[in-house]
Amino acid sequence: MRRGGDMWARRGGTRQLRSMKNMAARLSIVAVVAVICIISLFSMIWVTGPNRLQNFDVNELWGTAASGGWRPSSSPRSHWPSPPKESNGYLRVRCNGGLNQQRSAICNAVLAARIMNATLVLPELDTNSFWHDESGFHGIYDVEHFIKSLKYDVHIVDSLPDVPSRGKNRKMKAFQIKPPRDASVSWYKTTALEKMREHGAIYLTPFSHRLEEEIDDPEYQRLRCRVNYHALRFKPHIMKLSSEIVNRIRSQGHFMAIHLRFEMDMLAFAGCVDIFTPEEQKMLIKYRKENFAEKDLVYRERRLIGKCPLTPEEVGLILRAMGFNNSTRIYLAAGELFGGDRFMNPFRKMFPRLENHSSMLETSEKLEENARGLVGSAVDYMVCLLSDIFMPTYDGPSNFANNLMGHRLYYGFRTTIQPNRKALAPIFMDREEGQTAKFEERIREVMLNGQFGGPHKRVHPESFYTNSWPECFCQMTPKNPAHKCPPGNVVQVLDSQLQKETHDGSKSATTLNRTKMTADDA
Repeated sequence: MRRGGDMWARRGGTRQLRSMKNMAARLSIVAVVAVICIISLFSMIWVTGPNRLQNFDVNELWGTAASGGWRPSSSPRSHWPSPPKESNGYLRVRCNGGLNQQRSAICNAVLAARIMNATLVLPELDTNSFWHDESGFHGIYDVEHFIKSLKYDVHIVDSLPDVPSRGKNRKMKAFQIKPPRDASVSWYKTTALEKMREHGAIYLTPFSHRLEEEIDDPEYQRLRCRVNYHALRFKPHIMKLSSEIVNRIRSQGHFMAIHLRFEMDMLAFAGCVDIFTPEEQKMLIKYRKENFAEKDLVYRERRLIGKCPLTPEEVGLILRAMGFNNSTRIYLAAGELFGGDRFMNPFRKMFPRLENHSSMLETSEKLEENARGLVGSAVDYMVCLLSDIFMPTYDGPSNFANNLMGHRLYYGFRTTIQPNRKALAPIFMDREEGQTAKFEERIREVMLNGQFGGPHKRVHPESFYTNSWPECFCQMTPKNPAHKCPPGNVVQVLDSQLQKETHDGSKSATTLNRTKMTADDA
């Protein structure tokens, strides 16, 4: 028995030894893999870190961003019937806010009319309270082009019709409703539509952010793009002014447009007041109390979460760190900068070749008068749209920068430099406290992580108006069939569909008549 026991012991020892050898072999493999991973990781850090910073060529930004094979397309890709001859009533809206907030509201108004099968009355622009002018829709946009471009989507009229009343013709009255913020599609199909059928016309006011942005139906989203990027065209004189400015600047080479949102309303809204004099702080606090809800805002906290607009000097430091030199031509789109020359001088010293619509049009008093209020904002919009590079310093919802970034994306992935204010804040705050080691390198690390205007996934709180990819884009050779480009352009697609519907309708009517005649003969 002992001999047998020794044998089993020897066999057990052999198995244990083999097991230990196998474990050692496995551990060796794991160790080798770990070493390879660590080497790869360090290689990746080196490639994407120092080398990327050193090899980055700022001149590449003067071209468009990589498209990945995508191109803009807001043509329908499924059945999109033309609006019925008979609508459910009339829809009036009043678009409040600045030019670009109004632009988003116009897109929403067209979509709301489509959802309800309503006749849209030409949207009203609340120009007087914001701009103190009376331009209105007719003074800013090409009305004939707007109505013609959307004839396959909605019926549009200039005003409510006259209706007989006590022996006279009077303007139809619209029942006024204040829509809920970000109202759902179902709200328009139920509550709003019910009131429209009851009264014949409804008046939605105010109409800023009154239709939800994220809608599951991609055809609804593509309609928004057709309105925003095809139907909404500024009047010829605005296009002419814009073209003159762009041609003058571009005659000397590439140029960048910057939207400096360092203005009283935005600074007061953001609660970023500590960098100003006591007198200026009083002005900002007073403006905030009169125009915005009361809130206890701490400047340092607001700045650290990226809620403060960049100062002109910070914009200059970012551009210089990225590699732009003082010969860079820059067009400034902005209202009156708060704090004046005290804040602008550091920027002007770094980048002296600055222009705006006033400086480019100062040779003609008539042109200068035309470049005020909403018209001036429209000119700024077009110059920024056509610029080689656009850089916003603040991108709040539905404002100038938000809409422009979306339009530039749609316009062929034109380069946009979008500073990450939250990531940049501690770098600037360290500099203010005397900690300047690797200042420019730290800025470059932040800035080179941007998209620069290329196609990218929309992530909340990014707006649909800032990034309509992928709904309003397509690919000629897609991996996913859903992304395949439709044939022809928007008008051709919708016109051919309308002709088909008309033909089918005539065919059905003929068939119906023949059936009726046969029945009569019988």
